[in-house]
Amino acid sequence: MGRRGRAVAAVLLAATAVLGAVGGPGAGAAVAAPGEGAGQRARAWLPQPTGPYPVGTTSLQLTDDRRDDPWQPGQHRRLMISFWYPTTRPATGGDRAPYMVPAAGDHFGSAGSAGQTDHGFEPGRTDWAGVRTHARADAPALPGGKRPVVLYSAGFGDPRTWGTGLVEDLASRGYTVVTVDHTYDASEVAFPDGGLASSVLPEQFSRPGLDVGALLRKILQARVDDTRFVLDRLAGLGDDRQLPAGLAASLDLDRIGMVGHSGGGSTALQAMHDDPRIAAGINMDGQLHFPGPDGTGVFLTGVAQDGLDRPFLLMGTGSEDSGSYHGQPGWDALWQHSAGWHADVTLTGSRHGSYTDAQSLLPQLARQGAISGEKLTEDVGGVRPDRAVRATRSYVASFFDRWLRGHDDHLLDGPSPRFPEMVYER
Repeated sequence: MGRRGRAVAAVLLAATAVLGAVGGPGAGAAVAAPGEGAGQRARAWLPQPTGPYPVGTTSLQLTDDRRDDPWQPGQHRRLMISFWYPTTRPATGGDRAPYMVPAAGDHFGSAGSAGQTDHGFEPGRTDWAGVRTHARADAPALPGGKRPVVLYSAGFGDPRTWGTGLVEDLASRGYTVVTVDHTYDASEVAFPDGGLASSVLPEQFSRPGLDVGALLRKILQARVDDTRFVLDRLAGLGDDRQLPAGLAASLDLDRIGMVGHSGGGSTALQAMHDDPRIAAGINMDGQLHFPGPDGTGVFLTGVAQDGLDRPFLLMGTGSEDSGSYHGQPGWDALWQHSAGWHADVTLTGSRHGSYTDAQSLLPQLARQGAISGEKLTEDVGGVRPDRAVRATRSYVASFFDRWLRGHDDHLLDGPSPRFPEMVYER
């Protein structure tokens, strides 16, 4: 989940909801004084992908004619997804796809938006639409046969773009990654017709007499339903002419994984539990338990109660309500009930945002005065940004290489001298 529970509903924090603690950035990042750089819009850059392939990207609108939108009754459920995949030549200059389209970027950075509330950057100070990815828009897919598919789900209230650094890196290593915007949950979703659907979560979490657990269950169920619908549509794409050449034919739907952050991590494992098409999953700091109606008691998600018979990886942070699986009721229950391979790693010195683009982007914004040092530390902690990014990419790629490709680099066999900041449990 994003930082939503803290900012708009203190009760969410008290109840230790799915969200967890949103974490913060890197040690050594110089922070500008408040107001410094006023009048200039801050800019930031994503780290380069590390794999051998150039990256392409394209977006697609999907409409589920068989399901009402859970947040807007009477409307069919509409989603935006993006594909990130290997292509033939790298993007240069103006070919590099934007991080966010202008309408989404302007809203994400505006006062009171879910994104601005969650992450605490100064309203209107960052040129989010000016951030560029390393991907070439609508590029043809790299020839060479079918490639494993990985779904990515962002935290509650976060847009699908908030994991672009990780997603690009997976694509550069030979995966096709599909990112999903959960409409009216994500801070904003921009549609091709010019419509913009903003998050209803701030309003939902501020309702009098709120049953936090019931609301969290509704959010999670909507996301799982979205995920299963996307899988259905991927299976029916055929040689879809809406997609770049070769992309639909390159999807290997017999090798599907899923990774998510915060509420997206909860979504990944619950969707894996509910849908056998997902062969392996990673939960990056997403809780698997809910508070009771009065804010007390623990209610476990279905996946925590039943466990999994397929491989999964838990990735915790140094946030107060994260860390080892032993300290989280949902993670501990999942661990005890699971028969499939599983492991747990914790990134020392990190916070809830350390597994997202916050780890790369927010220190840059802090140096330009667009976010305070306090907010920066709250979001990503004291871990070095470059080390956090490298560790996240390495562990995620190692897991999917092992379970979707059969290539084992043995990083997940135990503690690694390559990453002393990662505490390993098995």
